[in-house]
Amino acid sequence: MDIKVKWFYRLGFLLLLFIVLFIFFKLQPYWQPILHILLSAIFPFVIAAFITYLLQPLVRGLHKNGLPKWLSVLIIYLLFFGGVGFLIYKGIPIFINQLNDLSKNTPLLINQYENWAVWIENKTNNWPIGIQEQIEHGFEAINNGIERFAEKTLKFVFAVFNSLFIIILIPFIAFYMIKDSDYLADFFWYIVPNKWRNETRRFIENVNESLGNYIRGQLMVCGLIGVVSSVLFWLIDLKYPLLLGFIVGATNVIPYFGPIIGAIPAVIIAATTSVKLVIFVIIIIFVLQFIEGNILSPLIVGKSLKMHPLLIMFSILLGGEVGGVIGLIVAVPIVAIIKTAILQYYKVFPARTEN
Repeated sequence: MDIKVKWFYRLGFLLLLFIVLFIFFKLQPYWQPILHILLSAIFPFVIAAFITYLLQPLVRGLHKNGLPKWLSVLIIYLLFFGGVGFLIYKGIPIFINQLNDLSKNTPLLINQYENWAVWIENKTNNWPIGIQEQIEHGFEAINNGIERFAEKTLKFVFAVFNSLFIIILIPFIAFYMIKDSDYLADFFWYIVPNKWRNETRRFIENVNESLGNYIRGQLMVCGLIGVVSSVLFWLIDLKYPLLLGFIVGATNVIPYFGPIIGAIPAVIIAATTSVKLVIFVIIIIFVLQFIEGNILSPLIVGKSLKMHPLLIMFSILLGGEVGGVIGLIVAVPIVAIIKTAILQYYKVFPARTEN
């Protein structure tokens, strides 16, 4: 009897939850503009907090070695933002020139791609109808995938340029967050109720242990892959080496699918020159991914994430459908945090979960 009543209450709770969610989404036209304003205001603080999270161990390390806190903050801040500023100052003009050149030659690239498609279609005319249909479906899937990815990427780029003023504020916000990190931490623990502090502290430590090394290591690996691929593309005389290297490095942050996504633009552009160049590009991507998967990632990133590959793939697919390019990047960290929260809940409330 108790079990039936318990299931009755659970079903009632789920029904009430669905009703609340239904009403919530029906009221979307009213709360969505407010949410958009709040997210726009919060965005620079989130990015600054992320930068603070990355740089805080370095500041803490210098401070432990005897440097004053303000000097440690100043050194790390100047090195990080000075380095980023120098790269932007030197790289952005080249990047924009290559992007403009690419946009001018886009019709040529599309024409070359269509010629390849026609050539493959002519070569497979004598093949069984079922295989021809599969090839056509494959080309349609590639076309749709490229269009969706290009559309989402362009939206992301335009959003970045439209938010230029907000982006300029990020270094200043990050500076004060790094400088006053101890004060912010004390304030956070002050507003957390006493009965939740131990579990909250344990949860943050678990997330930092599993996710912190992964994020820092992944960013370092992506930077190395991007720089090396740009140099190698330049050495084989591939067009737009900086742009294509940036794409390879940026997409490398996406586990499993990233190398494939990053290789597509380089292969397409190489195909406009020669088959030999396509082979060189494929070899470069393959060798870099072999080195990344077998040397760099195990050495720098390690196995701190502790997530099954199937769960990672599902997270990426779901993130891409929900949030586009941003969703692909943040899907795995978000799922890792959710996983940590669920595991901790089962450890804290074992008796309740067993019942």
